[in-house]
Amino acid sequence: MDEKNFTKLKEFILLGFTADLWLQHVLFFIFLVIYIISLLGNITLISLICADSRLHTPMYFFIGNFSFLDLWYSSVYNPKILMTCISEDKSISFAGCLAQFFFSAGLAYSECYLLAAMAYDRYVAISTPLLYSQVMSSKLCTSLVAASYLGGFLNSIIITSETFTLNFCGDNIIDDFFCDLPPLVKLACDVKESYQAMLYFILASNIITPTVLIFASYLFIIAAILRIRSTQGRLKAFSTCASHLTAVTLYYGSILFIYSRPSTSYALERDKVVSVFYTVVIPMLNPLIYSVRNKDVKNALRKIIELKEKTI
Repeated sequence: MDEKNFTKLKEFILLGFTADLWLQHVLFFIFLVIYIISLLGNITLISLICADSRLHTPMYFFIGNFSFLDLWYSSVYNPKILMTCISEDKSISFAGCLAQFFFSAGLAYSECYLLAAMAYDRYVAISTPLLYSQVMSSKLCTSLVAASYLGGFLNSIIITSETFTLNFCGDNIIDDFFCDLPPLVKLACDVKESYQAMLYFILASNIITPTVLIFASYLFIIAAILRIRSTQGRLKAFSTCASHLTAVTLYYGSILFIYSRPSTSYALERDKVVSVFYTVVIPMLNPLIYSVRNKDVKNALRKIIELKEKTI
């Protein structure tokens, strides 16, 4: 890499959403509220799962780890977004951009694998309820979660190292609010076929493969539900999957929309909105999805509140 490229790579400029000062302050308030709700929601859900012994089951073990990922996932983006909204300095160092990209990719890919593991958990719970606790042992659950983290961050190492060794010969301006793959690739001047092949591998291993596993799990789940004779039993079985299915639809829908299309169809303003949705809004929604219609979580929260009222 020549000296000209090296000096340009010392930092990137994040343009964010708008140059209008008043609108930037409005966005700062909106993102601050979303971030606070996201932190409180995920921390509360994790705390309830840890505190209430009735929630010490495989399903809530996965939900707790899912909330943990969402907690850190939102923290990768929101602080920098808030700073970009209120500060005149829109720059992010090369190292800072690399770190943000690495952790966001690792956490996102880990979520993809974890959602697949959660789909398998729901399949076992519905198809073999009497053997559920035996099949979904603590050892298997821990192994599935560990494999999700390992697979996610190993793939993040690959895509981060390959992306940040590209030659960025154009401007260092990223017309986005964080260091994402599409705008970074747009700044590169020598995207080779080997890099494109690597992207297809990452897409297949982290998005398409978990999607196929989730789809297959739900085919077996539907078959198992149809074997249940009573309507009430079918509805009860399906309700145990409703939260997971909602989370999968929201997360994979936005991820596939951004990353499974050719670069020629990349529309900056539209994709910026979708990026905000899966990086900022979804981590706020997931605790609500897993708690609003969940009697176990509601009872655990009610129990904690009653205990605090008695101690006052």
